[in-house]
Amino acid sequence: MAVISNGTTIIDAGALGSGVATGKMTLIKTLTASNSSTLSFVDGAASVVLDDTYDSYVFKFINIHGDTDDEAFTFNVSIDAGSNYNVAKTTTFFRTYHFEADDGDALTYTAAFDLAQGTGFQDINHYLSSASDESCCGELSLYDPSNTTFVKHFMSNTSSVVTGEHNHYMAGYANTTSAVDAVQFKMDSGTFDGVIKLYGVA
Repeated sequence: MAVISNGTTIIDAGALGSGVATGKMTLIKTLTASNSSTLSFVDGAASVVLDDTYDSYVFKFINIHGDTDDEAFTFNVSIDAGSNYNVAKTTTFFRTYHFEADDGDALTYTAAFDLAQGTGFQDINHYLSSASDESCCGELSLYDPSNTTFVKHFMSNTSSVVTGEHNHYMAGYANTTSAVDAVQFKMDSGTFDGVIKLYGVA
């Protein structure tokens, strides 16, 4: 169905004239962590596609659960098929929370979780709980990773339970014009359980 205003087609089959994608998400790979140190998605390995097949990719996090309290769920990217995860990144990070006891809430920019051309792993969600019924869910989007002209943008949004509801928002870019061909996830300490699904967006 099209939406037409004053003779101009604004929406046609789901597409906005501004260029919002009309395609669907295609599941590429599901990895399951079970007391795992890392999960890695490497283009061309184990049926993973992370190239110019899609302009953008989305990683979905389902019940990510660390083995110790107050650890961070993190990621990094590679330009050499996973031999090294050390690409320089500049990021920004903010969070909201509201405690179950209604004794604390905030919306804060968290500079301590930023990177400024740092090559280390970037926090996606901080202060995870190891309680058996608490976990982190959310997603990370990576845009045009195989492009060799521009830097690589990414952003994430996650929800977690730690004596209340926490939402963490992160965005930034990998400062490289080389193709990003691998992404790795891990806790900043210890192991984790959970599921990560990789989708391509047509």
